[in-house]
Amino acid sequence: MTNHVEHYVEGPDGRSQRVQVHLGESPLAWLHARGHISQRQYAAGDKLREDWERAGLGPRVTMRWDGAPRTGGRRGPALTAEPGHARLSARARFDGALAAAGPGLSDILWRVVCAGEGLGAAEKALGWPVRAGKLVLTMALDRVAGWYRVP
Repeated sequence: MTNHVEHYVEGPDGRSQRVQVHLGESPLAWLHARGHISQRQYAAGDKLREDWERAGLGPRVTMRWDGAPRTGGRRGPALTAEPGHARLSARARFDGALAAAGPGLSDILWRVVCAGEGLGAAEKALGWPVRAGKLVLTMALDRVAGWYRVP
């Protein structure tokens, strides 16, 4: 079993870039392990990432193979391809957390926590000076921790 997975992330020029992520150490876990973010900030980021994954907002790596919804008729009622309650709830929590972070902070938050970009790559993609990302990320994580009510 491999410890890496490939993701496709939109680069600063608008084109898709292939990024390899080590599953054992996300950028958020790396920052936490080295004392750059607190346990509370790490927990908030982890909750945000979980909601992002549960909501199905990540890129698909394969085609959906479930059948098309039935249109009704002799075999029973029509089925709809609506997302489940858990998925909708996760999406609402995710959207609320990003709104709580704010428009100036949610960009780096999404890139590092959800897309798995390192701080340097996120700073470069956003056109920010070196080392500005850590300060902005910690402020965003504090706001998200408050929104999720992380103690």
